[in-house]
Parts: sequence; C-alpha cells; structure tokens
Amino acid sequence: MPLHNLVTAIALLTALPLAAAPQSRQEGTSLLGKPLVSNPPTGEQKVRLEADLALAQAEYDRDRTSADATIWLGRRLAYLGRYGDAIDVYTRGIKLHPNEPRLYRHRGHRYITLRTFGQAIADLRRASELVAGKPDEVEPDGAPNKAGIPRSTLQSNIWYHLGLAYYLNGDFTLALDAYREGMKVSRVNDDMLVATSDWLYMTLRRLSRDAEARVVLEPIRERMDILENGAYHARLLMYKGLRTPDSVLNLNTADEIQIVTQGYGVGNSYLLNGDLKKAREVFERIVSGNAWTAFGFIAAEADLKRGLAVP
Repeated sequence: MPLHNLVTAIALLTALPLAAAPQSRQEGTSLLGKPLVSNPPTGEQKVRLEADLALAQAEYDRDRTSADATIWLGRRLAYLGRYGDAIDVYTRGIKLHPNEPRLYRHRGHRYITLRTFGQAIADLRRASELVAGKPDEVEPDGAPNKAGIPRSTLQSNIWYHLGLAYYLNGDFTLALDAYREGMKVSRVNDDMLVATSDWLYMTLRRLSRDAEARVVLEPIRERMDILENGAYHARLLMYKGLRTPDSVLNLNTADEIQIVTQGYGVGNSYLLNGDLKKAREVFERIVSGNAWTAFGFIAAEADLKRGLAVP
C-alpha cells in the first residue's frame, strides 16, 4: 500500500468507532471450557490490518446497503480477531440481503471459529441452497498467497465449511454428503482438491469406509500444483503411505504453526490406527497452543471432548 494511502487509512481508523482496535478480549469458549481470547497482531502486521479495516469501514460507511462492502468489513474485522463483531456485521447484511449466499458463507465460517456449530450448519446449508444450479465464482483472497492467485471458489468454500461443521459436530454421515458435493466443485485446482480430499478422507475413515477412503487418495501425487495448502498435501501423502507421521510432524522440533497445521492429520492417523496414546499426545499439544482459530485446533478439541471415541 502506498504511504499516502496508509496514512489516510490510519487517519480514518481513528475517526471510526466500529474500526477502533480493542485490546485482547474473550470472543467465546472452547469445546473444553477454556476462554477463547483474541490476540490482536502487533508491529507491521497490526498497522497493515488496521489500515485495511479502516478502508473497509470507509467503503461500508459510503454505502451500508452494499453486500460487497458488508462482506469486506466483516472479513477485515475477523482478520483482527474480532469475530463477534464480524458476525454482527454479517447479520446486519443478511437483514438487507436475505438471499446473498456469500454473507451466509462468511458468517457460517465465523460461527465455526466460535464453536457454535449448529448456527454454522444453518448458515452454510442456506448458502448451499442459494447457489444451487448457479455457476461457481472465484472468491477473492483477503490474505493472498505469495503468487497472488486466488485458489478457492464460493461454492467449494461453502461445501468445505459445511462438511467441516458437521465433522466437528460429530455428524460424520452428513459431513460425508457435504464433502461429496464439495468435491464436485473442488477440482478447479490442486489446492482445493487437497483441501477437500483431506477432510473427505478423514470422514470416510471415521465411518469405517476404508476402501472408499483409499479411492480419495488415488489422484494425490507427490508433485502437485500447490500454492497454499501444503499441509493438506503432506497429510494426504502420509495417508497414502508416501510419508511417515514423523516426517510430517516431529513434536520435538516442530514450532506452534507446524503443530497446528500438521498435527491434526498426524494425530488423526494415530487415532484411526488404534494408537490412542500417541493421538492424545498430539491433540493435547495442539490445544496447549494459542492458534485456536485453526480448524485442526478445533477438531482436536472435539476429539478430546469425545474422549477420542471413534464411531
């Protein structure tokens, strides 16, 4: 962002009450009963994200009836850890645009973040109904990958998050239905293919449909065009037997990011293969960290809460 734009954005930030950046605060409660406290970014990242939020707030204030402006304001709030505020913005938008699938898609995502899976499922099911029979569309990135090329689409994200909400809620049969639908729109590129394949594979294994799970792995190769979902790719290679769990995640050397991005797949592999001790060790390491918004973190919470019980 040019310096003059950044200065303007920061000036706007100080003038807009909704965009004012609060200190850390509790956003919700984990599945294990612990407070979910937001950790606002610091340094250059904080300046950049607050500037982005200020610009989004200014666009929204210019036209509060705009669905696009509403979506971006919600997304920018969420990037700063203000998930409840983001949900409030999406809710206001839905009152004005009750048939806008993007608003339900994004609100559903943030309901997952705050562990309110029933509300997430309702929103994402509604979004899936609203896009039925319509052409898919690329979803613009709020945090672009290094290549600056968006990889996900509206419909693939709707089904991905709906399947995830069911999975986290322990509704594996419904998760399977969602991921089957999601796979129809996830073959647009290898990033979406591996993201949907990972959760589809784990869902099938939870249902003891192991032969079908192996079929999911057939398109997975060591060399794929992956720009942002390297963790999913590595996990699928592990499921396929091309990598070992220790090569994907070494608990003695892994940092917090590696533990949360790779840990759930590794722990899940141990769990499904009957090694409950190792599975619990990995899941407990995941939830001892601070990356509570990550889906693997939430899934580890869900499995620990269920006592590592597999249907």
